[in-house]
Amino acid sequence: MAKTTILKGLLMALVFTAGTAQAANLAAGKEKSATCAACHGADGVKGLDETYPILAGQHPDFLERALLDYKSGKRKNAIMAGMAAALSKEDIADLAAYYASLPGPLKTSKR
Repeated sequence: MAKTTILKGLLMALVFTAGTAQAANLAAGKEKSATCAACHGADGVKGLDETYPILAGQHPDFLERALLDYKSGKRKNAIMAGMAAALSKEDIADLAAYYASLPGPLKTSKR
């Protein structure tokens, strides 16, 4: 009985989430990335400077969190704060999904 109740609750949560969550749009993310390319490179790998982060292949949740933190001021960088300030949550999700979809040189640790 308890298993059935738990499963029903999980199913309802999944249906609710799927109905309200907005899927990221890779094509929109690619279009919006033109501004990012000025510093991070057209491919998200070869940036203006080697100290600029690689975006290609990063986890989308990491990219979203970083942009939201720049936008809120929790993460400090004058250039990125200005760039993130103009982004909506949809823009951020689109950009994160786009950069996560690109092949990148990042690798998982073998620890």
